[in-house]
Amino acid sequence: MSTPERDAFAALATVVDPELDEPITDLGFVRSLDVDGGRVEVHLRLPTSFCAPNFAYLMASDAKDALTALPWTGEVVVELDDHHDSDLINRGLAADAGYRGTFVHEARDSLDELRVTFKRKAHTAAVERVLTRLLRADRGLAETDLHLVTLGDLPADDATTALLRRRAAIGLGTDPALPVLVDADGTPCPPDEVPLRLRLARSTRISIEGNAHFCRGLLATRYDLEENAS
Repeated sequence: MSTPERDAFAALATVVDPELDEPITDLGFVRSLDVDGGRVEVHLRLPTSFCAPNFAYLMASDAKDALTALPWTGEVVVELDDHHDSDLINRGLAADAGYRGTFVHEARDSLDELRVTFKRKAHTAAVERVLTRLLRADRGLAETDLHLVTLGDLPADDATTALLRRRAAIGLGTDPALPVLVDADGTPCPPDEVPLRLRLARSTRISIEGNAHFCRGLLATRYDLEENAS
């Protein structure tokens, strides 16, 4: 049964940490969610007080946008707690100042550029994940033959669904006849580069998953200690 609280939480679940490629709800970054009629107030928390301000702002801003897009919301308040730039970020969010308006001279790069960079990394990791599963499932498939694998050759599982979603996010097609092993521009990998490309992609995937695991540990330690102390 749909309720305002569930709808709001589902909206927050669409917000992804750009570096970790996971929803902020799964990562435990949503500290509290309060719904009172058309007013929604959310408090976010991060693993450390010194997480990159641009990442912090991006997630907080995306959370506000996701909640504001709900048809029944009137006032949306999103605040970031316990960060060294909390006051600055929260003032910028309240004023709808945008990233550059919030950080002014410190905002050298646009958030759009940041989004693109991490969406491409997420796509790379997703490619490696589906191809590695394919190799493990079919021992007769050689690594050097992976350039021949198309989207239609992939099983209908969670990894394939995630890959299709990440392809769409960077503007790539999802036709079953398209090759899986492509770069962010959709250019197929040459056969002789497959082993190297796969190793690089594996490094990207391991880095993303390792960072997510590390951040979960930091978050649990930070807030468990604080809660126990109180």
